Amino acid sequence: MLMRAIHRGIQSWLRRLSLALLLACLLPAAGYAQSQAPADVSAPADLGITVFPHSGSDRLWLSGQLNVIFQEHPAFRSPYSGPNSLTAERDTGLSDVMTLYSGWSLTPATDLLVDVESAGGNGIGQALGLAGFTNLDVVRNPTLGAQPYIARLLLHHTIALSSETTRQTPTYLSPHRTVPARRIELYAGKFSLADFFDTNSGGSDDHLQFMNWTVDNNGAWDYAADTRGYTIGAEAEYDDRAWSVKIAEALMPTVANGIRMDTKLSQANATNLEVDWQYAQKHPGTIRVLGYLNHADMGSYADALAAWRKGEVSIPDVTLTRQPGRGKAGFGLNWEQDTGHDVTLFARYGDSQDKYESFAYTEVANTVETGATVVGSGWRRPLDRAGIAVVSNGLSRLHQQYLAAGGVGFLLGDGRLTYGRETIGEAFYTVHLWRGLYVSGDLQAIRNPGYNRDRGPVVVPGLRMHVDF
Repeated sequence: MLMRAIHRGIQSWLRRLSLALLLACLLPAAGYAQSQAPADVSAPADLGITVFPHSGSDRLWLSGQLNVIFQEHPAFRSPYSGPNSLTAERDTGLSDVMTLYSGWSLTPATDLLVDVESAGGNGIGQALGLAGFTNLDVVRNPTLGAQPYIARLLLHHTIALSSETTRQTPTYLSPHRTVPARRIELYAGKFSLADFFDTNSGGSDDHLQFMNWTVDNNGAWDYAADTRGYTIGAEAEYDDRAWSVKIAEALMPTVANGIRMDTKLSQANATNLEVDWQYAQKHPGTIRVLGYLNHADMGSYADALAAWRKGEVSIPDVTLTRQPGRGKAGFGLNWEQDTGHDVTLFARYGDSQDKYESFAYTEVANTVETGATVVGSGWRRPLDRAGIAVVSNGLSRLHQQYLAAGGVGFLLGDGRLTYGRETIGEAFYTVHLWRGLYVSGDLQAIRNPGYNRDRGPVVVPGLRMHVDF
């Protein structure tokens, strides 16, 4: 089984890698052809981190990435299982995601950003049975297949509030190397809320760092997204040297973990607000405070349990109790600290209302996380990195009772439940091989998978290949 899975995966990502390299061969030529100014003097540094050099032009951004993750787990203790349990027998999963990023500066202040993506393969247990799932790349609906789709389609406009400028690293969200020190940035179109909110240099990168859903993101932030992780909306932010304020309005899916978005804005919408403070005493650090409020056609755990206790249903079903316009709120704290010794410390805390069904991200009511990453300069491997993190996720009492009575969510459902916090430890080491090629080893240990003390523990080793071009 393992060899067949590896063979299928190798065939899949080789096809994707061939396409990626073909396109990448064209990207530098396209980038230089569009350049109207000499390349920035820092451009040669790109040779160390991407397969092909990038243009130094601010007018055009072209890049791409390929991320392939293989994971497996051995058989683990499981006296029973349900429809949404993590598979108790030995299981493997192989995922691959390829993204092509492009951006054009229509004017010095306005950009058009278009990203095309393909996500294939699957995760262990078909991505069911864990609140903190082990692979952030896995699409939670494998029936969607690997057909390419538009991941981001954005207009980006910058309003300068000062003549002073500051340098930044160009990215797929902003191709410019210099921006006004004080500015308002506006984005509108299709995007992921995680592009802008709850970011963390230590714990937000499944391509080169951690892989777990609730290590890379705040698990209690049920952020608006379709099953691939994207939404449609607008984001605005005020940026100053030491702090910023961000706000976004976005669409919610029509059903939990759905692919279609609900356009009935009076009954379904998502509001997100974040304040970031960047401080620098001896070494720089950042504190982020996030709040969100979702409205959607959500079911009620209390109503589902009441119908079950009355004998109206044999098993409680939260989807039968949905009502449009219900609201779910939550908040998060996010911290990172540079220690000055190639080590970054980070932590998160999150809490949300859990009386209505988990709808878009994962089934977590509260979470606490801490971790650290280190780059390999100390052992003469400056592009290597390593990290370790621990996250503990919990549920409300209503959500616990619902699962214990046999109810299922869009991720969880063992048929029964002896509740315990789901606690996950993850460690990784990423080796830089050549230019934009990296390989990583990863190990995750999960106690009480799906919040169930009757099952597990589970150990999940993983391998990752990543290419930036």
